[in-house]
Amino acid sequence: MHYLKIHNRSNHPQTFQCHGYNGDKDLTIKAGGQASIEAPDGSHGAVLAVHDGAIGEQCEVMKHGYMGNDTIDISNIMGAGGNMTCQQVGDPAGKFKGLENFMQACNTAWHKLPQAKKDQIKSHVFLDGKGNVKRIGPPKELQALEEFVRTFANGRTYIGVGAWGPSTGNPADNEQSKAGNGTKDILIIYNDGNAAPNPSKPFTGQSVQAAAFSATSVKEAAVEHPSPAPEIKAAATEANGPGILLTNKSAKKHTYYFYDNYWNGNGTAGANFDHPLKHVDVNPNQTIHVPLTLAFKGRVQRGDQQPATWGEFQVKASDDGRAHGDISLQQGCDGAATVASTDGTNVSNGFTKDILKDAPAAAVEKKPSGEKALASTEGNWKGPGNQAAVDWEFKQLGHDKAYIKGGTGVPDVASKNNRLHFTFYV
Repeated sequence: MHYLKIHNRSNHPQTFQCHGYNGDKDLTIKAGGQASIEAPDGSHGAVLAVHDGAIGEQCEVMKHGYMGNDTIDISNIMGAGGNMTCQQVGDPAGKFKGLENFMQACNTAWHKLPQAKKDQIKSHVFLDGKGNVKRIGPPKELQALEEFVRTFANGRTYIGVGAWGPSTGNPADNEQSKAGNGTKDILIIYNDGNAAPNPSKPFTGQSVQAAAFSATSVKEAAVEHPSPAPEIKAAATEANGPGILLTNKSAKKHTYYFYDNYWNGNGTAGANFDHPLKHVDVNPNQTIHVPLTLAFKGRVQRGDQQPATWGEFQVKASDDGRAHGDISLQQGCDGAATVASTDGTNVSNGFTKDILKDAPAAAVEKKPSGEKALASTEGNWKGPGNQAAVDWEFKQLGHDKAYIKGGTGVPDVASKNNRLHFTFYV
């Protein structure tokens, strides 16, 4: 058994949300204290620091993942209020993920900003009584904030959310996702001050020069695609293990990508846009079985670009032990999709109608590939949701076939054998 070894080197108790670990229960570590929580091979999740009731910096973990290696990183996509680093136990002290003085660097950069730049991000920057930065909100919600964070932390922590619209993901972020060597205990350090594993040993890992804080910095930096997800072999249709049946109901071969959520808890999930777990090719009108672990919670989509129709699902729910799934158009629609049970209950939902055809131009957005799709209805750091897409989709589908807005009201499909059947039409 391996462990996440969490050290709180601050002078106050620190609370962490645990997603995928510690039974998904919060963990509070006393000042100067330590905690070890089980991290079995094959597990994945995140440990997130909590500040004033808001989550911030986090250590993301996948134990014994692709080719038997751990993948860990420090992410600030949800914000920050302290300093966090991580490394595989046994690595050299200077080889770690994260910026050991993130908040100090953030405060220095804030005070150097011209007022016009401060005005762009002040809604997501929280100051103490002395005018210093005590916390920032999620860069994923505000592109200007992401650009600001890149001026001092680029290449040292995960900052952006990957492939959105014309952006193919930031290469400095992609570098953070490289796997370690083998599977080991993971050391996580939290501190208000220097959070390096050994403060006397300077950072020796690979870094990337900070980007200039300009309107084009993110776009200019996004010149590489993330490393491709490992391809998986299609299993026979009659396979009866956990996972999904996947049908490509079209006249051409397509590649489908599977994304584990960044975290899950309290009825919410952190969507993963740029770290596909695996992908599979499906021939025209072919149905295959895609095996997945019982712990999988995330989505399948056609291709790896947004906007796209999502098949959201979990293989085994903690409450009833069944697979649960639905169709979501909240981040776009590039074709119809359905989800069905495979346990003999004959329950299904979704739609087969081509709602992209004849859609108003105001509701349509192009993917980086040039392919047209209906735009996001909920929005992302690019901006708010597209109201024309909302109106058009409700007009075409009503309120109970797919998630268009909000998080309730669409019946999901359950299957007690932990296997759902998704069909994509395009």
